[in-house]
Amino acid sequence: MSTKDFIEKDFYKVLGVPKDATEAEIKKAYRKLAREFHPDANKGNAKAEERFKEISEANDVLGDPKKRKEYDEARALFGNGGFRPGPGAGGNFNFDLGDLFGGGAQGGGSGGFGGGIGDVFGGLFNRGGGGTTRTQPRRGQDIDTEVTLTFTEAIEGATVPLRMSSQSPCKACSGTGDKNGTPRVCPTCVGTGQVARGSGGGFSLTDPCPDCKGRGLIAEHPCLDCKGSGRAKSSRTMQVRIPAGVTDNQRIRLRGKGAPGERGGPAGDLYVVVHVGTHPVFGRKDDNLTVTVPVTFVEAALGGEIKVPTLGGPSLTLKLPPGTPNGRTMRARGKGAVRKDGTRGDLLVTVEVSVPKDLPGKAREALEAYREATAEEDPRAELFEAAKGA
Repeated sequence: MSTKDFIEKDFYKVLGVPKDATEAEIKKAYRKLAREFHPDANKGNAKAEERFKEISEANDVLGDPKKRKEYDEARALFGNGGFRPGPGAGGNFNFDLGDLFGGGAQGGGSGGFGGGIGDVFGGLFNRGGGGTTRTQPRRGQDIDTEVTLTFTEAIEGATVPLRMSSQSPCKACSGTGDKNGTPRVCPTCVGTGQVARGSGGGFSLTDPCPDCKGRGLIAEHPCLDCKGSGRAKSSRTMQVRIPAGVTDNQRIRLRGKGAPGERGGPAGDLYVVVHVGTHPVFGRKDDNLTVTVPVTFVEAALGGEIKVPTLGGPSLTLKLPPGTPNGRTMRARGKGAVRKDGTRGDLLVTVEVSVPKDLPGKAREALEAYREATAEEDPRAELFEAAKGA
């Protein structure tokens, strides 16, 4: 806000106090209005945010006895928009504020007005004739947390409760940082929360203000609970939806689920690292599930149909070709983990031929007969021939 705007503004009217109000009355009025229009209590209300800025500007001047004295003198000097010199001034001074701030005010006579208007009021507003006292919204902090899911929850997705600790507006001071609820605009950054530093070549970079730590406000009477920061540690439990198909140690970003912002600023993000437990039957390979199914020697040799379990669903039937070797993998499409596009991977079924430890009499006799019938066959013959030729 320009110096012209400051002079034309009636800060007493902004705070709703008379011109002869005491410091205590000014402080009380500001505290009441600040609580009512604070952005943290009026999220998304642009009018309330603008009103809060006006209230803060008014208190920054009227709450400081020296600034208030200079402000009253300036208002008296330029009352009703016209320059009124003292009794000893000479010359004709019929300037309106537009002339004075537009082309530079120069007067003749012993009461002549010289120099820039910024020089006259620079001490009052801590600026050389222009600038702003806009306190910028601040984005909330990001939060990191962890959650452990079962194997099935990771595949199908789950809604889990998460208890998180984060920084939120201090309840004791309503987020102002001042125990009286009356912080003042930081004179170093003029409420922006940032200061510029030169980097050479005509460029400049901005850093958080070292005096107000980027808040744009300074508490002259720091709150005992938050030590003047305006933020206090709080805990909350929220229900978070973990999408289907997450993997072990995957980091998920949930936008806007982090710590609340300040002065109408957006909330930070929540980052969740997922840990997935194991399953006694199923495994996972990328978007596919894996399972090992035992079959008998007869099923592997003669073929047939076998039942295969699925995760969280009914079993399915696969056709086993005759002469299926041990370790062969078959594919059941669409029975795996959920992909990002909503489709599913496959279920990879590995056959494991089961060899019985004990055979009943008839089974043993049958195998003995089978061995005699195939005695001339040597399954390792090709292996030895290949070894000799290598």
